Amino acid sequence: MTSLTSSSRIDHSSGTAAREGDTAFGIHQVLAAAAPGDAVTNAALEFRDVLSLAAPSEIYARHVAPELSGEVRLLREFSARDHRGVLLYHASIGEPVVTAFLHSRREPVVLVYHNITPARYFEPWDREFAKLLALGRREILGLRDRVAVAIADSAFNAAELDGMGYRDIRVIPPVINPRRLLDCAPDSAMLNYLDTVLKVPFVLFVGQLVPHKRPELLVEAMHIARTYLGMHACLLLVGPQRFPRFTTAIIDQVRQLNLSTVHVVGGIPDANLVATFRRARAMVTASEHEGFCVPLLEAMAFGLPVVARACAAIPEVVGDGGLLLPPDADPRLIAEAIRHVVIDDDLRADLSERGVRRVEQFDEDGARRALLATLNEVV
Repeated sequence: MTSLTSSSRIDHSSGTAAREGDTAFGIHQVLAAAAPGDAVTNAALEFRDVLSLAAPSEIYARHVAPELSGEVRLLREFSARDHRGVLLYHASIGEPVVTAFLHSRREPVVLVYHNITPARYFEPWDREFAKLLALGRREILGLRDRVAVAIADSAFNAAELDGMGYRDIRVIPPVINPRRLLDCAPDSAMLNYLDTVLKVPFVLFVGQLVPHKRPELLVEAMHIARTYLGMHACLLLVGPQRFPRFTTAIIDQVRQLNLSTVHVVGGIPDANLVATFRRARAMVTASEHEGFCVPLLEAMAFGLPVVARACAAIPEVVGDGGLLLPPDADPRLIAEAIRHVVIDDDLRADLSERGVRRVEQFDEDGARRALLATLNEVV
């Protein structure tokens, strides 16, 4: 690791970087792909806001969605000359071009590990994507000797890196503000729909509609809750739908169970999401693989009770701020938990208060300081 020098240090007090005689100094981020609403892309954008206080900072990606052309640059645009700065690599899926780029450069590399979903979840639905996930994990193994320090956003992710042979691992929570939506005005049309058309109480799932989040368990739980437990409530599945075969399977499941109370909503703007946060009875998830799960924190910021299975990093995020079910909780147990939260005002009030307290413990300024301190060591 390069030692800290006076000519290339991050100055925390002034928010600038000392770069005497070195116009090429920069702290740049590298991604395999950048897309709107993608968690890794969002993290890189948040990082850039912090890094730009210390040094010139750009985001580069092998593939960039057209909507982000003004925010993220193509990797091929990266200057061929050596930089005196640092490269932050956000590991996601496999991308040989990006890995070759990192091996070809002389700058120190900081690995930012948000977690790569095990390929087995996607093999039945998208084999090509599953192969990219498996490749991504192999590429991380191959980068061990190239990486100066690794950053994991949860102890769960740090443990995975440790199992891969990484040694200098720092656990730094995401540089995000979980209260970011509190000042956003709810969409009036969405509020009107929820109040006058949907009418009945509803619970909310927020996240990508993907196999490892196990939305089919929530659908089955709602079937049990309505048919056998007499619960009159709806479930809204809110989030991007990037895997058509899996989305179709969930929609078919809803139809086969004749569940008019389950709505596969898809991705929605922030103002609509705020409306659902303000009207929902609870936030629910059956996910069994999460590297962090920001939507749980955002829901708790609104005082929305959280019901989740205690899988992967979820216990770290939720702490005592929600109702955590056993990792192997089946649809029957999930249904009973949802019913209790929907009908029990006292339980909801308790969970709401605990969730807000949990969010207050999240220190985004501390995360920023930890990130800059880590980079200071590398520089």
